[in-house]
Amino acid sequence: MTQSLLVVVACALVDADRRVLIAQRPEGKSLAGLWEFPGGKIEPGESPEAALMRELEEELGIQTQAACLAPLSFASHSYEKFHLLMPLYVCRKWQGAPQNREHAALKWVRPQSLRDYAMPPADEPLIAALCDLL
Repeated sequence: MTQSLLVVVACALVDADRRVLIAQRPEGKSLAGLWEFPGGKIEPGESPEAALMRELEEELGIQTQAACLAPLSFASHSYEKFHLLMPLYVCRKWQGAPQNREHAALKWVRPQSLRDYAMPPADEPLIAALCDLL
């Protein structure tokens, strides 16, 4: 049985105190209540960086540029109905203060504390790379 491939892009926003922003998935969405890195689906014809800039604007009301997005790692995870491929970028420079537009909650956490938050299976392997970086 072949699974369809879903490519989404995620971002670890890192503040001056080396904390990472995580967002809680809202009620009504799959994996509701779990914490994730902001991001979303790449639209047809969009680069991962363009998708991330669009998603950060839509979800958090912040603006950044492709030059401020550094690829760090990626997740490859088989869910029941699809296979997820998710590049993770790190961003340390943006305009505006992150606002909660689509999630149940936002939280700034230390990389070492990320494991204290329930995350989707695809997000969990990315924590080690963030801990190593920060």
